[in-house]
Amino acid sequence: MNIRFLETFVWVARLNSFRLTAEKLCTTQASISSRIAALEEELGARLFVRDPKGVTLTPEGQRVLDYAERMVDTLNELKAALKDPTLAQGHVRIGAMDTVIHTWLSTLVTRLGAAWPGVEVEITADTARNLCEQLEKGYQDIILQTDIVRLDSVRNALLDRYPMQWVVARGAPQDRPYPDLHALAAERIVTFSRNSRPHQDLLNLFHGAGLMNGRINCVNSASAVIRLVRDGFGIGALPLPLVDAHLRDGSLSLIEGIPTPPPMDIIASWRSGPGMELAERVVGLARGVIAEGAMDSASGL
Repeated sequence: MNIRFLETFVWVARLNSFRLTAEKLCTTQASISSRIAALEEELGARLFVRDPKGVTLTPEGQRVLDYAERMVDTLNELKAALKDPTLAQGHVRIGAMDTVIHTWLSTLVTRLGAAWPGVEVEITADTARNLCEQLEKGYQDIILQTDIVRLDSVRNALLDRYPMQWVVARGAPQDRPYPDLHALAAERIVTFSRNSRPHQDLLNLFHGAGLMNGRINCVNSASAVIRLVRDGFGIGALPLPLVDAHLRDGSLSLIEGIPTPPPMDIIASWRSGPGMELAERVVGLARGVIAEGAMDSASGL
């Protein structure tokens, strides 16, 4: 039995699409169809039901999938055992939201290149909602954002939790004490893109305090949010690591004594299973980068 055909079968089952599988495996849709047809003929069973919306497993295909994943996984483990991990080859697609890009992503990519110089890294910057859709459709291998992706083939890991703070340009008209959340909400508030997790958390905070009409301005770029706040456009609701340097150089200051939105979770989501060992290793590398950053912060470096 051709192991390449089994691997192709596993990816079609995961992505529910011959086209997306062809893109993932860097081949043509006709080649994918041919491999599946050959596997179906060899097994004497129909593995997929095809319709205009894509493909789904037949009951026989579901039974084959359990065995196919174990066989492909065993082969990949054998290859890994025989190969120096520093000689790993491949291509990993990482999608990240702005907050991650502006904090520790460059360190992660540098470490990844040092650990596996033969691996090509492709980075996409986008909102959490778009990144989740891209992972679901097979366009990303790993995404770093704020939401759990609830799919059977996807694993999730909480990497970090960033405290949220009210920040304002030092010396701006908004840079003053506020007696309560109601007074602060009367000012223009700047935060992340509409319907993002930070935006929803901010709405919930306001609604819980009986505030239904806060002046919330949503921006889909973290750097643009910071720039607007620094220019005195309004008060920012931002994660502390994103503005720490600006607080240290004195361009921004904290508004304290006012309830803040809940912390921002940073979650890694990636497809698991045979052929995705590299993604698992990259997530482990990200944990190490974040842990080192936390230790540096604790020691005042």
